[in-house]
Amino acid sequence: MKNSLAALFLLFSASIFAQPTVNEKFQKILTVEQAQQFITANPELKPALLNLSAGKDSTLIDKRLLRQKKGDIFSVGYVTYKVIEAKDTVDFRASYIFLDGSSLSKSEIDSLKKTILQKASAGTSFAELSDQYTMDGNKTRGDTDWFFGEYMFPKEFQDAVEKHKQGEVFFVDVSDKQWHYIVKKTHNDRVKKDIIVLRANGR
Repeated sequence: MKNSLAALFLLFSASIFAQPTVNEKFQKILTVEQAQQFITANPELKPALLNLSAGKDSTLIDKRLLRQKKGDIFSVGYVTYKVIEAKDTVDFRASYIFLDGSSLSKSEIDSLKKTILQKASAGTSFAELSDQYTMDGNKTRGDTDWFFGEYMFPKEFQDAVEKHKQGEVFFVDVSDKQWHYIVKKTHNDRVKKDIIVLRANGR
């Protein structure tokens, strides 16, 4: 009887010790979909997916996570983290004046470009010039704020801003839409890191 109880105890202990750790489970998770499946299957571990971006308001743990690479796993106390996705994006910022080619002739646009450049060279601020000349009703004094991708501006606009240096003034023409921009790149490009992290209790 004692031998059978001892055998049962050993079998029970072995089954407990055979359970994979959170770290071992995390090593098999490679995609966001797999992370979501893990969350559904393991509610007792209080798992969660975190979307983090580099910024001045980041917590200490956020900053540590943002230094990791895709696939990295580490634990803090009794919580384990894995970086599922990590990517760098580049944001741009400029000021612009929009001229509508469907309302003005080519000679009128060329004349306006020349006038605006002369005033900018003479010291008139781009914000004042935008208020005076832009034809799109912009209320931000021509400031684009930080932007990425061609969601707010045409691809030709973004490509041109990306190629120029801070302080340069240049023209961007979107011929098929008859859109014309006079642009000043106002800031250096800002690289931002975005990550998706799986977090769970346990090690």
